[in-house]
Amino acid sequence: MYQLEEPIFFYILLGIPALVFLFLLVQLWRKRTQDRFASNGLLKKLSPNRSLFKSILKLLVLSLAVACLSIALVNPKIGTKLETVKREGVDVVFALDVSKSMLAEDIAPSRMEKAKQLVTQIINSLAGDRVGIIGYAGSAFPQVPITTDFASAKLFLSSMNTDMVSSQGTAITEAISLAQTYYNDEEQTNRVLFIVSDGEDHEGNMSAIVEEAAQLGIKIFTIGVGTEKGAQIPIKRNGVLQYYKRDQNNEMVITRLNTPTLEEIAEGANGEYIDGTSTKEVIETVTAILNGMDKKEFEAKQFTDFKDQFQWFLAGALFLLIFDVFLLERKTAWLRKLNLFNEGE
Repeated sequence: MYQLEEPIFFYILLGIPALVFLFLLVQLWRKRTQDRFASNGLLKKLSPNRSLFKSILKLLVLSLAVACLSIALVNPKIGTKLETVKREGVDVVFALDVSKSMLAEDIAPSRMEKAKQLVTQIINSLAGDRVGIIGYAGSAFPQVPITTDFASAKLFLSSMNTDMVSSQGTAITEAISLAQTYYNDEEQTNRVLFIVSDGEDHEGNMSAIVEEAAQLGIKIFTIGVGTEKGAQIPIKRNGVLQYYKRDQNNEMVITRLNTPTLEEIAEGANGEYIDGTSTKEVIETVTAILNGMDKKEFEAKQFTDFKDQFQWFLAGALFLLIFDVFLLERKTAWLRKLNLFNEGE
């Protein structure tokens, strides 16, 4: 396990291409100047110890020194102590709708981005809980297994988009079925599933799967994202609008928030419907819900002691810089014998 304390210093690595570019410019200028001064044969007689290899070697040494200095400033840390800690919390699974209707922009910046913002803020408000993430459209797929690693969960959450599932639709039933496999602790009394969706185009026998989840002790809370007025579905490429989605009759598709469906799902699994318009109100509601539940104690392993490793890279950078000072650009006896560039005497 490792940490990067100041990853912004990786930008120093951009100095290496700049060094190479300057080196090439200097070599070009030097060659043109020498060609005006004398012929190639005469130059070999005037300066027989000229060495292109030594110049390239000095550039390589200097580039490695810059790379080592960059990593030293980033300060990588390695975890040296793995400790098992006791935590109390609830198993929370998020089922995120990634169907095309989530591209609608009736909620800024879009339903999809709003949904990810809501889940991110909810995760930020959690303490000792475990989280898992499911994505679904025409089918459901596991995005993040149940975990205490909130940073990884948010990282995978940020990459979710409407292109992850080729088949369209809203397979909420599949998402609920998949969520049932996430709760791997039989002693966990409180299991929570948050479905974040606009509730449109749902498929399957909803009541049966919701009832089954309720019997397994899973409480389902639905968060509605969108407006009842609805909006068109923009199809973009690289952020540029290409067209608006149309149906088989070439009619413009208007997608609307289906509140009744989401309310029905929540009611059938001992949960409640939450309006996702206001992020603050959603967080407050979710926090109150989770705080009112009994917490289950479980173990989690984490690194509690990280040691700095910058000194190794700093020492390497200093060594390379000193080596570069003593590395002369003229040929040496051993290099003359190698004759790397087939240079004649």
